Amino acid sequence: MEKKQIEEMIELAMGQLAYSYAPYSNFKVGAALLTESGKLYTGCNIENAAYTPTNCAERTAFFKAVSEGERSFQAICVVGGKDGILTEYAAPCGVCRQVMMEFCDPDRFRIILATGIDQYEVFALKELLPLGFGPDNIREV
Repeated sequence: MEKKQIEEMIELAMGQLAYSYAPYSNFKVGAALLTESGKLYTGCNIENAAYTPTNCAERTAFFKAVSEGERSFQAICVVGGKDGILTEYAAPCGVCRQVMMEFCDPDRFRIILATGIDQYEVFALKELLPLGFGPDNIREV
């Protein structure tokens, strides 16, 4: 991925912090998801008083994209912090990693964790979900 493309994704993810609905944890998260065709989808976390219906920013972005017909993805950028202040990387939770595993090649899909335009690290999904279980595990040979 080009640095300019990564920076654009970081800016979009950071912009999503303003839309985060996190009245219980006050931990705001934003995400920007890049499709193989170059289209970007964004998401923020949306909490719920019952906790279980809460949806993470990463899944919000994926579900928006999938609901519009997208099935091939290159990368996602995730940012987050208490009160929206980015002090350390906010890695995807296990449920979000599993959703990524459903739609993404674990060797090729990239996860960008950032605290600013010039402060980020890029990981392969396989690095954050080693020995992941995905569609290939249940397909007949």
